[in-house]
Amino acid sequence: MRIVIAGGHGQIALRLERLLSARGDEVAGIIRRAEQGDDLRAAGAEPVLCDLESASVEEVAAHLQGADAAVFAAGAGPGSGADRKQTVDKGAAILFADAAERAGVRRHVVVSSMGADPAHPGDDVFDAYLRAKGEADEYVRGRAGLDWTILRPGSLIDDAGTGLVRLEASTGRGMIPRDDVAAILAELVDTPATTGLTLEAISGSTPISVAVKSVAGN
Repeated sequence: MRIVIAGGHGQIALRLERLLSARGDEVAGIIRRAEQGDDLRAAGAEPVLCDLESASVEEVAAHLQGADAAVFAAGAGPGSGADRKQTVDKGAAILFADAAERAGVRRHVVVSSMGADPAHPGDDVFDAYLRAKGEADEYVRGRAGLDWTILRPGSLIDDAGTGLVRLEASTGRGMIPRDDVAAILAELVDTPATTGLTLEAISGSTPISVAVKSVAGN
């Protein structure tokens, strides 16, 4: 498969690139800064320079041509203000979905956040983030040209992955290593039977491949 990842230099994306390239997939990661390219190459991915905050749908669609799947893993990141939650966590997600649809890339996996909700109350930056992610998720769900799956991990940690998770429509709060989030994404990309599902993920007791098969109805 050829898989294009938005936010290719993110902590989850770099882990995902390593997993996908190791299993023989062709991986491209969209990045904003050329100096990030070496990290992607080290992970086995082709760096694609494109700023999702300023690019047109046509530009992004050109980068998606010929892909078998697209993964949105971009984020404004900690330390960014409410404005960039709108331009990246919402705006770039919408742009990427539109571009995937235009390029005919149906399989579309989104890294969202537990608690994402367009109606989330509050005035803190994190409240704005959860609203932006919720609005983006809602938009993706409305795209008839996409076979989408939305993954909402719990609190992300840098502990080594265990390969054991709880993956359900609603899990309740919990933590999960970024390693395991990347491993779930790698399975989801390969499992179109999860199309139309919004899933929460935290650490648990079920092997990742079994958890994905279970939610897919297998």
